[in-house]
Amino acid sequence: MRALVFQHVAAEHPGSFRDLMRADGVAWDAVELDEGEKIPSLDGYDVLMVFGGPMDVWQEEEHPWLIAEKQAIRDWMATGRPYLGVCLGHQLLADALGGKVGLMAKPEVGVTDVSLTADGTASPLFQGLGGTFPTLQWHGAAVLELPKGAKILARNDHCPIQALQVGARAFGIQYHVELTEATVPEWGEIVEYRCALEAITGPEGQKLLEAATREKMPVFREAAGKLYRNFRATWG
Repeated sequence: MRALVFQHVAAEHPGSFRDLMRADGVAWDAVELDEGEKIPSLDGYDVLMVFGGPMDVWQEEEHPWLIAEKQAIRDWMATGRPYLGVCLGHQLLADALGGKVGLMAKPEVGVTDVSLTADGTASPLFQGLGGTFPTLQWHGAAVLELPKGAKILARNDHCPIQALQVGARAFGIQYHVELTEATVPEWGEIVEYRCALEAITGPEGQKLLEAATREKMPVFREAAGKLYRNFRATWG
């Protein structure tokens, strides 16, 4: 099995999924789109994984490579092969397929609970994960309208579309399941992320968020393992 990974900033990568893929014998090629790396032929890849970044899906003038990325996502979806998008990758899936993404009235940053919908409980992606669970959130935009045929898998009061599914094997997750112990400290160095955090929490926000994620890290690590194995099972 071979995975293609789209990245939009060096600090947003497969995170804890890297060790899980290595243990599973899955190789992957990462494309750093924000650094001008070109998307290779999609042939020969079994799965596409798209991670987060500080840009927004509508900023095509500032980041022209978003146009090619969205087309690649549409081309990929046409093949029926598995897709997993996290944060920006979740929003790009919705946008590329005709859904709507926009700014939230207030960013969602911190450790917050997410609950599965009835479709989420039935989805192969969330088997064994329970009805409500803590998550790491760090986003100011959200999917506002689903693309045609998509289902909402998870929600909370702040963001009604926390996870979605398109077809049998394509999934988007707004929250961060892939985090490691280094994630929050590294992301705190990204200006856009730090500003969103401190707009909600004040100047102590980074310290508080690092403490909150450390406390929940065993839960986050277990959830990442379950979700990865569930997603891996859809690859065929």
